[in-house]
Amino acid sequence: MTSRLDRLEKAGLIACRPHPRDRRGTLVTLTQEGRTVIDDLVGAHVGNQRRALAGLGADDQHSLNGLLAKLIAGLAEGGETAAGERPRPPRAIR
Repeated sequence: MTSRLDRLEKAGLIACRPHPRDRRGTLVTLTQEGRTVIDDLVGAHVGNQRRALAGLGADDQHSLNGLLAKLIAGLAEGGETAAGERPRPPRAIR
């Protein structure tokens, strides 16, 4: 994780500073350049999702959403994901 943060900081996408009350922690914030990159990527990602789902009608998209929710629920039964996070159900794409 540290090497990833170091690369992002060197690229000017994030700023890191020590946590004011916990010497073990580091506070990480996006820079304006980082926000711009995220905004561009989110738009591209949403566009890719729309293109991927374009061949499915509303009923098929609803069915797919339900199936994906079942897959994620199956992962949740095991507790946490490999990244140590609780899985979240998918959101409908509009």
